[in-house]
Amino acid sequence: MNGSDRVPQNPTERLLDWPELPFRIAVLVYLFDANGRLLMLHRRKPPNVGRFSAIGGKIEVQRGESPHECARRETFEEAGLLLQPEDLRLMGIISERAYLGEHHWLIFLFESTRAIDHQSVTRMSFDEGELRWVPEAEVADLPIPDADKLVMWPNVQRHRGGFFMAEIDCSVEPTAHRIVESAPPRTH
Repeated sequence: MNGSDRVPQNPTERLLDWPELPFRIAVLVYLFDANGRLLMLHRRKPPNVGRFSAIGGKIEVQRGESPHECARRETFEEAGLLLQPEDLRLMGIISERAYLGEHHWLIFLFESTRAIDHQSVTRMSFDEGELRWVPEAEVADLPIPDADKLVMWPNVQRHRGGFFMAEIDCSVEPTAHRIVESAPPRTH
């Protein structure tokens, strides 16, 4: 999708063409240290085995868990790092349609509001994979999922301290995406 795509007057018009699939809701947490390195998970389990991603996981919707609560829980479970609510801020939302033709995703992206000290990360390896501190300039060169490489990571870099929302449509070839909201960080 790009700016020239026709946007239907009736928002339900295109919805009729989309597949009915289960919806999954998740978070990704971008934790940076004082030197701009990002804590990345080299995954051993699906999805994306062998690839790198920010830490995160599915929201426990049955329990009424909020995205912010999920971000704190996943950070603790995966990195042993206990963050306070003010240590995280919502920086993006991704809507991903028909991922692998199996389900839709709604992903909330959070960033750390303070530099993370390496010693406060008490777990670097667990059943889902191994955590590594990666220089920001090297993230795009890692084997990361296509949506991360094309949409998420470039916008995370551009919107640190700001906000964005993107829609990714995996039901078409090639996969299409568009930024539907962009508020870069304010400079004073």
